[in-house]
Amino acid sequence: MAAKTDESSPAVAPSQSNSPAPSSGRHQLRPVKFDYADSFACTYIVSVVAASIAELATYPLDLTKTRLQIQGEGTAHSAGKSNMQYRGMVATAFGIAREEGALKLWQGVTPALYRHVVYSGVRICSYDLMRKEFTQNGTQSLPVWKSALCGVTAGAVAQWLASPADLVKVQIQMEGRRRLMGEPPRVHSAGHAFRQIVQRGGVKGLWKGSIPNVQRAALVNLGDLTTYDTIKHLIMDRLHMPDCHTVHVLASVCAGFVAAIMGTPADVVKTRIMNQPTDENGRGLLYRGSVDCLRQTVSKEGFVALYKGFLPCWIRMAPWSLTFWLSFEQIRKMIGASGY
Repeated sequence: MAAKTDESSPAVAPSQSNSPAPSSGRHQLRPVKFDYADSFACTYIVSVVAASIAELATYPLDLTKTRLQIQGEGTAHSAGKSNMQYRGMVATAFGIAREEGALKLWQGVTPALYRHVVYSGVRICSYDLMRKEFTQNGTQSLPVWKSALCGVTAGAVAQWLASPADLVKVQIQMEGRRRLMGEPPRVHSAGHAFRQIVQRGGVKGLWKGSIPNVQRAALVNLGDLTTYDTIKHLIMDRLHMPDCHTVHVLASVCAGFVAAIMGTPADVVKTRIMNQPTDENGRGLLYRGSVDCLRQTVSKEGFVALYKGFLPCWIRMAPWSLTFWLSFEQIRKMIGASGY
């Protein structure tokens, strides 16, 4: 009997050792879903969707910021006639709604959304890929200097690729102001603006202002991506908080503030170069380049002019970052991806 008992024990052992196999097989399905949710394509799509939500919610502030940044640039070129039509953010926003119509606060939103199809997808995925290279698996927090390098590179590459859509957006944003000043319209739609730019300056004309544009994007993403990534992991590590909405809100608000400080001067230069009139060869009539625009702006209007539109820029970046990062993290959580 003892022998039978001994023989039966091994018989049970293999059965017990094999019994977890189906469970193990079921668990093996999870990494497949996890890998898909964290894949490049999925991350790209989620970032574009989240950016589109944030852009639609905060676009009127972007239009207001652009109008404020253009104020005063024509003073030196119009024999004493000033283009200072509005004085502040609230007056500018209400003036646009009153004189042009409330829907004009979203004028140019279509190319802005086109821009994010390229810009947001590339910057988020590029940063994620570089971060994973620096940390082997992307689960560890980056040192600040490495995070800054990733942010600057991702922002510069993404903005260079998306610069044509940004150029079209800026020109459409300024059409309402031109018409109110009695000037003839330059463009009538995003497609018309695109064709006009190509006719005047060729394909390379689509990248007019791309240098200050790339410089701005590099600085903005140095503030946005680097700050969000650093602050988020700092809060989680130091305060022992989980990856939750509270952490996302705190990190995104800090990211928006730092991004506004870093990017506003380059944003002013970028906007003025992209909005300036051009000759038949596509060359700018007011500025020879970003350095010349920076020099003229400071010499004629003072250093403070570089922060024209800072308040709406910051007020926009804060809710934009908040909306983007909350949407981005929530969508990733819903599809089973890890925290960014």
